[in-house]
Amino acid sequence: MEGKRLYKSRTDKKISGVCGGIAAYYGIDSTLVRIIWILLLFFAGGGIVLYIICAVVMPNEPDVIDYRGGPGYDHSRDERDRNDYDDRRN
Repeated sequence: MEGKRLYKSRTDKKISGVCGGIAAYYGIDSTLVRIIWILLLFFAGGGIVLYIICAVVMPNEPDVIDYRGGPGYDHSRDERDRNDYDDRRN
């Protein structure tokens, strides 16, 4: 699971995105996570405290991930693409 991180969801959220983020991390439906969270709230009693801790500790999902310039990125491709674009434009 290298590179997989747990974030609060920006799009699938009702309160702060904790359940949506957990669902995205494990690849399950967020409604199922919300139902489990409600059951924890009623039967275990620690659901609200745990939710607040997660909401404070979990980072927000990044807006956009830009892979340009990362390890192994071929910068010469940028120049080739620009030249191809200029050739087609002229």
